[in-house]
Order: sequence, then C-alpha cells, then structure tokens
Amino acid sequence: MTAPDLPESARPEPRRGCAKMSSVAQPMIRTPITEELIHGAVELERTVRGLLPHRLTAASRAQLGGPVEPKVFSDPSGVRVRFRTAATSVELVTWPQKHLVPGGPVNHPPVYDIWCDGRLLAQSTAEGGTVITEDPSTGEVSSREEGPGVVVLPPLPAGQKTLEIWLPYQERAELVEIRSDAEVHPVPAAPGALRWVHHGSSISHGYDAVGAGHAWPAVAARTATAQGRPVELTNLGFAGNAMLDPFAARTIRELDADLITLKLGINVVNGDSHTLRSFAPALHGFLDTIRESRHRRTPLLVISPLWCGIHETTPGPVEAYEKHDDAGTLRRYFRAAGDPAGAAAGRLTLQTLRAELERIITQRAETDPHLHGLSGLALYGAQDAEALPLPDDLHPGHETHQLIGERFAEQLRAYL
Repeated sequence: MTAPDLPESARPEPRRGCAKMSSVAQPMIRTPITEELIHGAVELERTVRGLLPHRLTAASRAQLGGPVEPKVFSDPSGVRVRFRTAATSVELVTWPQKHLVPGGPVNHPPVYDIWCDGRLLAQSTAEGGTVITEDPSTGEVSSREEGPGVVVLPPLPAGQKTLEIWLPYQERAELVEIRSDAEVHPVPAAPGALRWVHHGSSISHGYDAVGAGHAWPAVAARTATAQGRPVELTNLGFAGNAMLDPFAARTIRELDADLITLKLGINVVNGDSHTLRSFAPALHGFLDTIRESRHRRTPLLVISPLWCGIHETTPGPVEAYEKHDDAGTLRRYFRAAGDPAGAAAGRLTLQTLRAELERIITQRAETDPHLHGLSGLALYGAQDAEALPLPDDLHPGHETHQLIGERFAEQLRAYL
C-alpha cells in the first residue's frame, strides 16, 4: 500500500451521495452490514437501522460528565468497512447524524475515504440521515429526519479487489447495508498483522485532515504496512478529551494490542485540567491501569505534545474565536487564555509538561523495559511550524498530518 500525497488542490472532489434514489442499475445484491465487515471500532451498537460504531464502551460512555460531548466517542475516526468483491458498482447505505450551524465557521465536510487495493479512489459524502440544526443567535436546536444516506462509489475496475471505506472522523453514522452488482465478502485482519491501539487528542482524532484516512495515525499505519508487516489501527483519538481519564485507560487495557501508543499533553494544557502537582499521579495511575493483566509486557510508547506556539509558555485554558480569513471566509481559530505567570505556581505549559512527562517515563522505565518515550517535537517542531504553520493555531493541516504520519511510521517499523 502506498501513502497518498494529496495537497488540497489535487485531492478528489467529494462525491455527493443520493438520499432518495440509486445512481446504478438494479437489481443490486443487498448485504446487511455485519460485525465482520467493520474494523477499528471498540463497540458496535445494534440499532433499528443497522450497526452504530463506538470508540468507547457503553459503560464508559455512561461515566462522562460535565460539558463532555458523548458524540466525540462515537465519531468513527479510524473505523472502516472492508470487503473483497468483483463488483463494479457499489453503494454503502448509512444513516448519518449531521450537525449544522448556519452562518457558523467553515469546516472540512464529513467525507468517506474510499480505498481500492490500498490506493485512494475517491472521497464521497452522504446526504440524508438525522439533521440537527442549531441557531447560533438563539441557541435553539431543531431536528429532522431525511432518510438514509447513500455513499455512491465511482465505477470500479473489473476483477477481484479489496475495498476499504473509512467513515468521517467528525460525523457518526449507523451502517445499514452494501448494495453491489456482485457478492461482497469480509476481509479479516491479515495473519500476523500488528494490532496498534493509539490514544490521543483531536490531532490524533483527525482534525483538520481532509478525511479520516488522512489523519496522521492512518497515514503512519498505511506507510508502515507498505514497507513491512500489516498494521491494524484502532484510533482512540478523542477530540478535546485526552485527559488521562480512567475510563480511557480501562478501554485500552481491555483491547487486543501488540503495540499501544499514547500521545498525551495538549488537552491537559489547553483544558487546564491538571497542575504540576496532579499531573504525575494521574499519569502514573493511567499507565498502571493499562499495565494490569494482559498488557504487562506489551510495548507502550508515550508521545509528548507536538509544537504548538500558543501553549509553549502560556497555560490553558484554550479559547476559540472566529474571524474572516484573507478570502473573506469565516473560520475558527484558537488562542491561549491563561496567564503566563501562572506557570510559576504550577499551571502547566507545553514546555513544563514535556519535561515532567520525560521525567516520569524515565523513572518508570527503570522497572518497565517495555515502556518508552518519544518527544512530539521529533514529529512536529518549531522549525516545521515555520514551513507548515497550524492553520487555526492548534490543529495541523493536511500536509502536516502527512508529515507526522510518515515520520511516525519510522517508529512503527521498530515493532514490525
């Protein structure tokens, strides 16, 4: 498999699915979505329409509190539908849940990345589903049902091929069925594949990649697969929620994994969730939980934060604001709202957190030879930011996701 090089000017235009009618000839074989067709989910919920993937168990989702948005843990970043077929016409029927804020800042549209034998074929959207609209002036929320969404794949080459459809990272979707002009068959993980479980923040989740298949963990898995042993990714990047929560550690503990990686720190700082005093015991507890039972000797790599100028020397919290870019488009940006003087009193900046994280990993590695650390600055540092600045001052753009993923593939190869 090869990693794509898709600057925004060259990537496929999203194809719009049709919610009402099929664009291909009938009759079609209708194959209900089953568990065997889905990869990268932690839990599958049976609904009246089909299967709804989650990246956190129901028991863990019940423990969310405060302003945490449960949607984050059901947005299917890294979840894909994979099958082998000789079909030349294929549709994936879903029921997406869309959130619209008229007049709000422009974001990347939710797209389905369609891969054929390891190469990106197209990006498609799915209309329909449940549409939730929020009035930004009043806060009033309304909902309407628009019927199933249909992801229409472009005409496919003849002969047997493996298709892999990556679901949007920012839009949850119930998976209903596959319609095709030939039978489809599930494709299990390749024998001996490296089962990689990764946990991180919105950057790992995929923001602001052009699709879930272009988030840096996906790029790393695909690049490493192309150069060695197959890699099966489970992406537990939770936007705004890599907070050392016990339920996240318990979820990781219970998953099958040959390699566990944790990219920790940016949410701790921009969420202002820990001080220097509370960070160390929280991290120790998180690692202790993962190390219980089956993962006592599983390789575990802890990655410190990437470079982020707004928080290098300024504590959180982070603050979102909106402004028009040079083209007149309203977009969302981020800035640090903390007081730099607070660092002296134990408020965390990225610089102090990286040092503390390195200290803790070095200490634990004395008795845990399978624990390792990696500076996030080796993946994206200050010099990289000069060439590829963060578009909203917090999240990498497409080219930077590609860069980080290719660099991290070098780390993955040590475990292949």
